Amino acid sequence: MARETEGLVRSGHSGRTEEWRDPEPAGEDQPEADRAPNATLTGGVPEGITPAGVEERSELAAHLGKEIYPAYRDALVDRLVETNAPGRLVTAVRDLPPDAEYQNAGELAEALGLGHESHRF
Repeated sequence: MARETEGLVRSGHSGRTEEWRDPEPAGEDQPEADRAPNATLTGGVPEGITPAGVEERSELAAHLGKEIYPAYRDALVDRLVETNAPGRLVTAVRDLPPDAEYQNAGELAEALGLGHESHRF
């Protein structure tokens, strides 16, 4: 059974090339199948970081981009303002020491107290 449903589980849609091989959908009087009936599916979070920290770090990285590093606080604040980042991000980065240089988003996240991965891969 696991082999037969592997394509559906991994991809989220049918893995069949011929439509007639797909299983029949639930009938009108039957409930829809759910992968986590009594829970909400969420992605994994690395050890040492909270889900909120992952979200904040992701938002920072999206507004800053990779090409800004290495960078000092003022350059980071300028980029956040240019990209219309939320005020809470601008304020958090503005509160960092002006003479510290950050090599990447991980160092910046750690300086902001968002945690860091205890190990990767």
